[in-house]
Amino acid sequence: MPARGLRAAAHSDVSRLDPSAVTYRGRFAPSPSGPLHLGSLVCALASFLDARANNGRWLVRMEDIDPPREQPGAAAGILRCLEKHGLIWDEPVLYQSVQSELYLERLKDLAMRSLSYRCDCTRSRLKSLLGRYDGHCRLRKLSADSPCSVRLDVEAALKAIGEAGENSLALTMEDFVVHRKDGLFAYQLAVVCDDIAQHITHVVRGRDLEPMTAAQQLLFRVFNTTPPVYLHIPLITDKSGNKLSKQNHALAVDNNVAASNLLLSCRLLGLIDQNTQQDLREGSVSEILSWATTAWRDHQMTPGDRVAPASFLGH
Repeated sequence: MPARGLRAAAHSDVSRLDPSAVTYRGRFAPSPSGPLHLGSLVCALASFLDARANNGRWLVRMEDIDPPREQPGAAAGILRCLEKHGLIWDEPVLYQSVQSELYLERLKDLAMRSLSYRCDCTRSRLKSLLGRYDGHCRLRKLSADSPCSVRLDVEAALKAIGEAGENSLALTMEDFVVHRKDGLFAYQLAVVCDDIAQHITHVVRGRDLEPMTAAQQLLFRVFNTTPPVYLHIPLITDKSGNKLSKQNHALAVDNNVAASNLLLSCRLLGLIDQNTQQDLREGSVSEILSWATTAWRDHQMTPGDRVAPASFLGH
């Protein structure tokens, strides 16, 4: 069926909904370290479609808390790229760079509850541990005057939420960094603080972030908040099997062929086959998104594909 003959997907105008009445709040959170590439566009589209298919709100958050890695103009370019592809957010963009006061309050809370500690271990020592921090600084009570990172005490955190002795995390998860030695806020802390502040209920993101889920769920519980439901989608790779990323110099998305980009992204998400892609090739951006929303709703991931809020506890 030609794309122009497809029935538009019926979903509510979420921009007019009362936020308190919305049970689904999703978000896409890129870092402005470069322009969007195909892999990040696929992730943004999946997040957008999941929100629209569930009559929810879709937010964009700019993770601009690592100035050394940021590229001038990248944030504006990312937003322009999303707009060109019809991925329009429902609330003002949140920039993490204005959230420092919130992060500091959360860090203070962890310290006051003795759930964090300062760590001055060098990179060479950490490297020698072969991937898992050994808690070396946990009882050292390092001075606030010396340059240190701040780590969450996982065992103490589990006790605080009443899960000590019932969970293998105390044995398998290292005490992870929540504030970096260079003074920058760690991703694990910032993403949880902002998801709480924005009342995020669902997160769709790449499978490369799945290993971080348990740590983030733990922080949510420590802050007395229910974690979002997570859905991790397969990564987009190049011909050599490498993940498309800015570090691997993935090419920027060409905004001039937005409809084609969306069709390719839909195919990579498994929403359409090559024949359907041909049928849709004359469709506009809005028509393709309407069709894709219906397709996502009809072929949504089963509950087993989503990581439930308490899954890290083994419940």
